[in-house]
Amino acid sequence: MKKIVLGFIICITAGTLSAQTESSAVYHFTLEDCLDYAFGKNYNLQSLKLTEDARADAYEQSKMERLPSLNASLSENLNHSQGADASFNGNYGLNANLALYEGGNISRTIEQNKLRKEQASYQTSQYENHLTIQILQAFLTVLGNEELLKYQEAVIQASEEQWKQGKEQFQFGKILESDYLLLEAQHANDKNNALNTQISRDNSLLTLKSLLSMSATAYLQIIYPDTTAIAAMSFLPPLDEVMEQTLQTLPDIRISKYDIDLAQIELKMAKANYLPTISLQGSIGAGHTGYTDFSSQLADRLNEQIGISISIPIYDNSRTKSKVTQTRIALQQAELDKKQTELDIQQTVVNEYQSVVAAYNKYRTTNIRQNAYSKTFDVYRAQFQVGSITAVDLLQQQNNYISALNDYIQSKYEFILKRKIIDVYRGVQIKM
Repeated sequence: MKKIVLGFIICITAGTLSAQTESSAVYHFTLEDCLDYAFGKNYNLQSLKLTEDARADAYEQSKMERLPSLNASLSENLNHSQGADASFNGNYGLNANLALYEGGNISRTIEQNKLRKEQASYQTSQYENHLTIQILQAFLTVLGNEELLKYQEAVIQASEEQWKQGKEQFQFGKILESDYLLLEAQHANDKNNALNTQISRDNSLLTLKSLLSMSATAYLQIIYPDTTAIAAMSFLPPLDEVMEQTLQTLPDIRISKYDIDLAQIELKMAKANYLPTISLQGSIGAGHTGYTDFSSQLADRLNEQIGISISIPIYDNSRTKSKVTQTRIALQQAELDKKQTELDIQQTVVNEYQSVVAAYNKYRTTNIRQNAYSKTFDVYRAQFQVGSITAVDLLQQQNNYISALNDYIQSKYEFILKRKIIDVYRGVQIKM
């Protein structure tokens, strides 16, 4: 009993330590680290890879359908009736069956499963693209909030100094109470803004952890990339080149093409039901009654059989005709879906391309604007310190600066995100 209790305690302790280790894990990740980790750990991606394995197994199994099937049978019976002694009898046999012709459906099934296996790999690639864009968005949102938070903390320090200075000026009667209260309110508002930004950053980190299939309690710190190369990011290949690369590399179109190929095979398989099927059967068997001269009975009753059977469809209540019609419609639908997919991708690429251009122009504009407001705010703060302007004038310029700064940071990371999305479409490796 003591050993059982001790073992139970050890198991509980080991499980607790394992959970604590996972929750207390520390990660310092670049964007590339996040992508590598997600491609190895993301649960949805792992599920898609299992689907690949399942379809690969189905393909290998379908090739085995060319081989004959073999079954063994064995029976032993006890017979008893009124006025007669009990007796035993038994029968043993081997039965084999080989499909000689099924309208070509065995070969088509093999080809069908081969296409499904290949399509599954493209579906995995498709999800990897979606996952990459989601990770990019979450990662850059964290970066933006981190950068904004640094500026906000500096603003809090400045507004605290202004508030303390205003308090002294109010005590000496240099400013009105209303101006002092405005400074106090501004300081409280600045702290609240920083808190909201911190919460937004933490929520974005939580989203990023979820995309990585990482424990929500793990400590994840992102490593800042070199964002000074934005000027290099502004270089875009011509739109027609981006379009051509996207149509060649994006897995969505290949998936649609596989849907057409699979629908064509389904149509051929449906038409094959009009054709006869031919199979070869063979069997060997023996039996006995009682156990006297057992081996002699098996030898005397040994029987062998081989034959060919042909099944010719004559009338099946129009089921085959309906199936052919339905699969033909499915083929036409698959062809339309491919055309629509190509059209959607073309429109998406054009929209994203134009968005990159607009985002870069916005980034440049907001950069100039925030620099101007930063210098203006510094001038107004110096003027306030010497008492040449009111608190209202100072706070108006401070709010203008904070607004311009927020627009600049948002436009900066919005441009990076949109530019990297273009690279995802082009099949370019994502790194910063």
